Amino acid sequence: MPKFGKTSKERLSTCHEDLQILFETVVKNYDCIILEGHRSIERQQRLYKEGKSKIDGIHRIGKHNHAPSLAVDVAPYFSTPPHVRWNDTKSFYFFGGYVLGIADMLYKQGVISNKVRFGGDWDSDKDIHDQVFNDLVHFELVK
Repeated sequence: MPKFGKTSKERLSTCHEDLQILFETVVKNYDCIILEGHRSIERQQRLYKEGKSKIDGIHRIGKHNHAPSLAVDVAPYFSTPPHVRWNDTKSFYFFGGYVLGIADMLYKQGVISNKVRFGGDWDSDKDIHDQVFNDLVHFELVK
């Protein structure tokens, strides 16, 4: 059974309890790595300048910038190198669907109190072809 390493656990601990519960459930059956939870405003601004975020951290604070973080970046983790396959969008979408299925189940059971949005389907309409900006590692809480 997969489990998080020390660094992933530390990153996940900076996130809202619902995200912690979700990904502790996910990792039991799907190996993954926590890339980032809480993010400083300085890092947010840097990612915006690099075109990796649509949130500038000045005019708008992102969900990663809250404490605890309302967003987390997570990638599927493969046992053989490369462990994170950045160009394998099919794997990211497959993983995203798995996470959303678990999140929906936990929400309906009352285990978590927030719904979850995936950065590969921002409008949550289950149509992945209408995206303008893909952030396939991003999962965030929505009310």
